[in-house]
Amino acid sequence: MRCLKVKKSPFVFWCLSENLRSMTDIRIVLLGAKGSGKSSVFRTILGNNQNKHGTTRTAQNHVGKALVFGRQVTVVDTPGWWCNYFSDETPMFDQREMVLSLSVCPSGPHAFLLIIRVDRSFTDTYRRAVEEHIRLISDQIWSRVIVVFSFGDWLGGTTTEHYIESEGTPLHWVLDRCKNRYHVFNNKTKGDGFQVRELIGKIEEMVSACESNWYFEIESSMSRNLEQKMREEVGAQLYVFPTFIH
Repeated sequence: MRCLKVKKSPFVFWCLSENLRSMTDIRIVLLGAKGSGKSSVFRTILGNNQNKHGTTRTAQNHVGKALVFGRQVTVVDTPGWWCNYFSDETPMFDQREMVLSLSVCPSGPHAFLLIIRVDRSFTDTYRRAVEEHIRLISDQIWSRVIVVFSFGDWLGGTTTEHYIESEGTPLHWVLDRCKNRYHVFNNKTKGDGFQVRELIGKIEEMVSACESNWYFEIESSMSRNLEQKMREEVGAQLYVFPTFIH
């Protein structure tokens, strides 16, 4: 059962460890499909008064900062992908924004929050889309990923663990990759800081468990490869549509 796996997880071990260190500065990158609730999570973490382009979808990286429970928190909201589309079907501009999200919160993010709606079925196609889009940044970020289940109010009396078990293998694969780190946001809860305080605690626990740097550093080769792909795509478009060049 999922609850037993969580109890055995190294992540939970750090919850009880005296080695847990409080952080004064926390940098977060939000990842997820279009309509997953990333913008809502953005506002919930930083405060609902954040000027975050209303209900429109995120077209490019958006950065917000606020003092949250004594920590200076920076959150980067990235463009989402279609949950049934793979990475090669995502526009190159959106791919580039995802990779550049690391550089807009120097010296690098401490945590990546993968936002998943609990009111949508998590299929194997959805799982593959998640896997491929995270790989655009690096497979290494799984050690810093926390799954945030949005629209948690939809669960009603169902426990998170029961929901996870009922979704089956695709969602289990994602949680296994991030060592069973997950959190639930109730999007209807207003003015309740408990769920944000609890998330910050989980981030601090995860970062304390990292043996390397506290934050994730982007590999320069990743950005160079993506820039090369963009140049090739633009060149192909110019070749196909030469009449548009003046």
